[in-house]
Amino acid sequence: MNSERFHYYEPANGHGLLHNPFNALIAPRPIGWISTQDHEGRLNLAPYSFFNAFNYDPPILGFSSIGWKDSVRNASDTGEFVWNLVTRELGPQMNQTSAPLPPGASEYGFAGLTPALSRLVKVPRVGEARAAMECKVIDVVQFKDQKGQPVSSWLVLGEVVAVYIDRELIKDGVYQTAQAHPILRAGRGGDYWEVTPETMFEMERPEGSSVPAFHGT
Repeated sequence: MNSERFHYYEPANGHGLLHNPFNALIAPRPIGWISTQDHEGRLNLAPYSFFNAFNYDPPILGFSSIGWKDSVRNASDTGEFVWNLVTRELGPQMNQTSAPLPPGASEYGFAGLTPALSRLVKVPRVGEARAAMECKVIDVVQFKDQKGQPVSSWLVLGEVVAVYIDRELIKDGVYQTAQAHPILRAGRGGDYWEVTPETMFEMERPEGSSVPAFHGT
Protein backbone atom coordinates (compact mmCIF):
# COMPACT_ATOMS: atom_id res chain seq x y z
CA MET A 1 0.00 0.00 0.00
CA ASN A 2 1.29 3.45 -0.95
CA SER A 3 2.25 5.16 2.34
CA GLU A 4 2.07 8.59 0.66
CA ARG A 5 -1.69 8.18 0.39
CA PHE A 6 -2.11 8.57 4.16
CA HIS A 7 -1.41 11.43 6.50
CA TYR A 8 0.18 9.55 9.37
CA TYR A 9 0.83 10.91 12.84
CA GLU A 10 1.29 9.78 16.42
CA PRO A 11 -0.90 11.84 18.80
CA ALA A 12 1.87 12.19 21.38
CA ASN A 13 3.92 14.08 18.78
CA GLY A 14 1.12 16.28 17.40
CA HIS A 15 -1.11 15.88 14.35
CA GLY A 16 0.50 18.46 12.04
CA LEU A 17 -2.83 19.80 10.76
CA LEU A 18 -4.71 23.06 11.25
CA HIS A 19 -7.27 21.34 13.49
CA ASN A 20 -7.10 18.12 15.47
CA PRO A 21 -8.84 15.52 13.23
CA PHE A 22 -9.73 13.12 16.07
CA ASN A 23 -13.19 14.60 16.69
CA ALA A 24 -13.94 14.69 12.96
CA LEU A 25 -12.82 11.10 12.34
CA ILE A 26 -15.04 9.74 15.12
CA ALA A 27 -18.14 11.42 13.73
CA PRO A 28 -20.93 12.10 13.77
CA ARG A 29 -21.32 11.67 17.52
CA PRO A 30 -24.55 11.89 19.54
CA ILE A 31 -24.83 14.93 21.78
CA GLY A 32 -25.06 14.34 25.51
CA TRP A 33 -27.23 17.27 26.57
CA ILE A 34 -26.94 16.66 30.29
CA SER A 35 -29.00 18.30 32.99
CA THR A 36 -27.91 18.09 36.64
CA GLN A 37 -28.41 19.95 39.87
CA ASP A 38 -26.39 20.35 43.04
CA HIS A 39 -27.52 19.62 46.60
CA GLU A 40 -28.85 23.17 46.88
CA GLY A 41 -31.09 22.73 43.84
CA ARG A 42 -29.06 24.93 41.49
CA LEU A 43 -29.52 23.69 37.92
CA ASN A 44 -26.90 23.03 35.29
CA LEU A 45 -27.37 22.13 31.64
CA ALA A 46 -24.45 21.40 29.33
CA PRO A 47 -23.78 19.60 26.01
CA TYR A 48 -21.14 16.88 25.72
CA SER A 49 -19.92 15.49 22.41
CA PHE A 50 -18.17 12.54 24.08
CA PHE A 51 -21.42 10.70 24.77
CA ASN A 52 -23.08 7.44 23.83
CA ALA A 53 -25.08 4.37 24.88
CA PHE A 54 -23.07 1.44 26.26
CA ASN A 55 -25.53 -1.29 27.22
CA TYR A 56 -29.01 -2.43 26.26
CA ASP A 57 -30.33 -4.32 29.30
CA PRO A 58 -30.16 -2.59 31.65
CA PRO A 59 -29.90 0.53 29.50
CA ILE A 60 -26.68 2.38 30.31
CA LEU A 61 -25.41 5.61 28.80
CA GLY A 62 -22.51 7.84 29.63
CA PHE A 63 -20.81 11.15 28.99
CA SER A 64 -17.18 12.15 29.30
CA SER A 65 -16.00 15.51 30.60
CA ILE A 66 -12.60 17.05 30.00
CA GLY A 67 -12.05 18.53 33.44
CA TRP A 68 -14.04 18.23 36.68
CA LYS A 69 -16.94 20.42 35.53
CA ASP A 70 -20.31 21.16 37.09
CA SER A 71 -22.07 18.28 35.33
CA VAL A 72 -19.60 15.71 36.64
CA ARG A 73 -19.51 17.17 40.13
CA ASN A 74 -23.30 17.37 40.39
CA ALA A 75 -23.87 13.89 39.01
CA SER A 76 -21.21 12.48 41.31
CA ASP A 77 -22.59 14.26 44.37
CA THR A 78 -26.30 13.58 43.82
CA GLY A 79 -26.12 10.31 41.84
CA GLU A 80 -28.51 11.61 39.17
CA PHE A 81 -28.61 13.24 35.75
CA VAL A 82 -30.92 13.50 32.74
CA TRP A 83 -30.07 13.17 29.08
CA ASN A 84 -32.09 15.39 26.71
CA LEU A 85 -32.44 14.89 22.96
CA VAL A 86 -31.08 17.73 20.81
CA THR A 87 -33.10 18.19 17.63
CA ARG A 88 -32.54 20.70 14.83
CA GLU A 89 -34.88 23.33 16.22
CA LEU A 90 -33.16 23.18 19.61
CA GLY A 91 -29.67 23.50 18.15
CA PRO A 92 -29.27 27.23 18.93
CA GLN A 93 -30.42 26.76 22.53
CA MET A 94 -28.13 23.77 23.00
CA ASN A 95 -25.24 25.85 21.69
CA GLN A 96 -26.04 28.63 24.16
CA THR A 97 -25.86 26.20 27.08
CA SER A 98 -22.17 25.66 26.32
CA ALA A 99 -21.39 29.27 27.26
CA PRO A 100 -19.30 29.83 30.42
CA LEU A 101 -21.78 31.40 32.84
CA PRO A 102 -21.05 32.88 36.27
CA PRO A 103 -21.30 30.46 39.23
CA GLY A 104 -24.92 29.82 40.18
CA ALA A 105 -26.34 31.10 36.88
CA SER A 106 -28.76 28.69 35.18
CA GLU A 107 -28.30 27.71 31.54
CA TYR A 108 -32.07 27.11 31.37
CA GLY A 109 -32.87 30.78 31.80
CA PHE A 110 -29.91 31.92 29.69
CA ALA A 111 -31.05 29.78 26.74
CA GLY A 112 -34.79 30.35 27.23
CA LEU A 113 -35.53 26.72 28.16
CA THR A 114 -38.06 25.29 30.59
CA PRO A 115 -37.13 22.92 33.44
CA ALA A 116 -39.70 20.11 33.47
CA LEU A 117 -40.25 17.88 36.48
CA SER A 118 -38.84 14.36 36.26
CA ARG A 119 -40.51 11.37 37.93
CA LEU A 120 -37.77 9.18 39.38
CA VAL A 121 -34.97 11.70 39.83
CA LYS A 122 -34.91 15.21 41.26
CA VAL A 123 -33.07 16.64 38.26
CA PRO A 124 -35.45 18.35 35.80
CA ARG A 125 -35.37 17.56 32.11
CA VAL A 126 -35.57 20.09 29.27
CA GLY A 127 -39.27 20.69 28.69
CA GLU A 128 -38.75 21.51 25.00
CA ALA A 129 -36.82 18.31 24.26
CA ARG A 130 -38.81 15.67 22.34
CA ALA A 131 -37.15 12.83 24.25
CA ALA A 132 -35.31 12.49 27.53
CA MET A 133 -33.89 9.80 29.81
CA GLU A 134 -33.65 9.97 33.59
CA CYS A 135 -30.47 8.31 34.86
CA LYS A 136 -29.05 7.04 38.13
CA VAL A 137 -25.25 7.21 38.32
CA ILE A 138 -23.62 3.78 38.52
CA ASP A 139 -19.97 4.80 38.13
CA VAL A 140 -17.65 7.78 37.73
CA VAL A 141 -14.34 6.79 36.18
CA GLN A 142 -11.22 8.93 35.89
CA PHE A 143 -9.26 8.08 32.76
CA LYS A 144 -5.64 6.99 32.76
CA ASP A 145 -3.07 7.04 29.98
CA GLN A 146 -1.16 3.98 28.76
CA LYS A 147 1.40 4.47 31.53
CA GLY A 148 -1.28 4.39 34.21
CA GLN A 149 -1.08 8.09 34.95
CA PRO A 150 -4.40 9.85 35.77
CA VAL A 151 -5.86 12.09 33.05
CA SER A 152 -7.97 15.14 33.89
CA SER A 153 -11.07 13.64 32.26
CA TRP A 154 -13.95 11.67 33.74
CA LEU A 155 -16.57 9.25 32.37
CA VAL A 156 -19.96 9.32 34.07
CA LEU A 157 -22.09 6.21 33.53
CA GLY A 158 -25.76 6.10 34.38
CA GLU A 159 -28.51 3.50 34.26
CA VAL A 160 -31.63 4.75 32.52
CA VAL A 161 -34.58 4.49 34.91
CA ALA A 162 -37.22 6.48 33.00
CA VAL A 163 -37.73 7.51 29.37
CA TYR A 164 -39.85 10.24 27.74
CA ILE A 165 -40.70 10.17 24.01
CA ASP A 166 -42.93 12.58 22.11
CA ARG A 167 -45.85 10.40 20.95
CA GLU A 168 -45.73 12.06 17.51
CA LEU A 169 -42.37 10.33 16.95
CA ILE A 170 -43.81 6.84 17.44
CA LYS A 171 -45.44 5.08 14.48
CA ASP A 172 -46.86 1.56 14.66
CA GLY A 173 -45.01 1.01 17.92
CA VAL A 174 -41.62 2.06 16.50
CA TYR A 175 -39.70 5.23 17.38
CA GLN A 176 -38.95 7.16 14.18
CA THR A 177 -35.40 8.44 14.63
CA ALA A 178 -35.27 10.64 11.53
CA GLN A 179 -38.66 12.25 12.20
CA ALA A 180 -37.16 13.94 15.24
CA HIS A 181 -34.36 15.48 13.14
CA PRO A 182 -31.66 14.95 15.80
CA ILE A 183 -28.36 16.71 15.30
CA LEU A 184 -24.92 15.27 16.01
CA ARG A 185 -21.39 16.64 16.36
CA ALA A 186 -19.29 16.32 13.24
CA GLY A 187 -15.87 17.71 14.18
CA ARG A 188 -13.99 21.01 13.96
CA GLY A 189 -15.18 23.88 16.11
CA GLY A 190 -18.83 23.96 15.12
CA ASP A 191 -19.70 21.29 12.55
CA TYR A 192 -22.96 19.40 13.04
CA TRP A 193 -24.92 16.80 11.10
CA GLU A 194 -28.69 16.42 10.97
CA VAL A 195 -30.47 13.07 10.68
CA THR A 196 -33.27 13.35 8.12
CA PRO A 197 -35.55 10.79 6.45
CA GLU A 198 -33.68 11.37 3.18
CA THR A 199 -30.29 10.46 4.65
CA MET A 200 -31.36 7.26 6.39
CA PHE A 201 -31.04 3.83 4.79
CA GLU A 202 -31.55 0.27 5.97
CA MET A 203 -29.41 -2.86 5.75
CA GLU A 204 -30.70 -6.31 6.64
CA ARG A 205 -28.62 -7.95 9.35
CA PRO A 206 -26.91 -11.28 8.62
CA GLU A 207 -28.88 -14.25 9.88
CA GLY A 208 -28.02 -14.98 13.50
CA SER A 209 -26.48 -11.56 14.17
CA SER A 210 -27.06 -9.86 17.51
CA VAL A 211 -30.18 -7.79 18.02
CA PRO A 212 -30.93 -4.95 18.55
CA ALA A 213 -27.41 -3.65 17.89
CA PHE A 214 -23.94 -4.76 16.90
CA HIS A 215 -22.07 -5.88 20.03
CA GLY A 216 -18.95 -7.30 18.42
CA THR A 217 -17.92 -10.93 18.23
